[in-house]
Amino acid sequence: MAVSEQVRAALRRGLVIPAHPLALTAERRLDERRQTALTRYYCDAGAGGVAVGVHTTQFAIREAKVGLLEPVLRLALSAVRAHGERTGTRLVTVAGVCGPTPQAVVEAELARALGYDLGLLSLGALGAATNEELLAHCRRVAEVIPLFGFYLQPAVGGRVLDYGFWRALLELEDVAAIKVAPFNRYQTLDVTRAVAASGRASEVALYTGNDDSIVADLLTTFPAGAGADQAPVRFAGGLLGQWAVWTSQAVGLLSRARAARQSGKDVVDLLAEGAQLTDANAVIFDASHAFAGCIPGIHEVLRAQGLLAGRWCLDPHEELSPGQLEEIQRVRTAYPRLADDAFVHENRDRWLA
Repeated sequence: MAVSEQVRAALRRGLVIPAHPLALTAERRLDERRQTALTRYYCDAGAGGVAVGVHTTQFAIREAKVGLLEPVLRLALSAVRAHGERTGTRLVTVAGVCGPTPQAVVEAELARALGYDLGLLSLGALGAATNEELLAHCRRVAEVIPLFGFYLQPAVGGRVLDYGFWRALLELEDVAAIKVAPFNRYQTLDVTRAVAASGRASEVALYTGNDDSIVADLLTTFPAGAGADQAPVRFAGGLLGQWAVWTSQAVGLLSRARAARQSGKDVVDLLAEGAQLTDANAVIFDASHAFAGCIPGIHEVLRAQGLLAGRWCLDPHEELSPGQLEEIQRVRTAYPRLADDAFVHENRDRWLA
């Protein structure tokens, strides 16, 4: 399924794409008002897209007893379209697609029927598959919806994907972008090297999901292919759970990183800010406890801003890790420039209306 040139061009320009959380009531039912408010927040913050039904939205929304995949996809799309009608802005919409091939195809069909632009294809459920089997899976899903490739770190359900896989995947015309999130520089280089070798660096947009090196990814020009006219290999933007919070500041960060990459100025200051962001991310995503509290950590930041009523997850046992709340308070105090509390306070009531 071919992606529109409008969407492909937007991805190449570079976007902030938050990975959308799930707003729940204390009874762990969908809080439609606050779910919509989150999408409105991302739109008004200047995000260029939203990713829904992904890890940050909680994979359990797909379970039959939960049944929230379609309602959550519909709510986000409705809010995005309302924003577009009001402002004339066209956001890129990305739907998470996961599971074995039959499940992934059904999810892709749902996303495409609703009007989503791309499917962010997680391969974590195919942990024992060979590269050939993985590629057959990708081809089948790509028949339904254009692909946003996804290198998800093994610590949260992904699997190792080698250079050979990425090089072969880039032969698929319907791959429009790749989210690179292995949290590993060697594995990140496997993807950038494959993009360079494919000759599609000017066509397939790379998006960082490496929460531990967001700014470094955005500033770096990676080794290009052998051709003299080969386009440089760079990250265009980010699709991140980290950018589900403090989103208006993330938009400014991407703009400053893009300008610094062109001018060579302010790189040192941006790298210092990147270290601060990594410290904050380590706390919010609970790196010290193998990311066990990553979703409650995101929820806690949004709760403190008044966008969420609580940090409830579908799994009642999924909570902040010991000491995580105090660490979140530490980084909020230490790095106030990373937060967008004033922006949220100014607009929150309107988003919740």
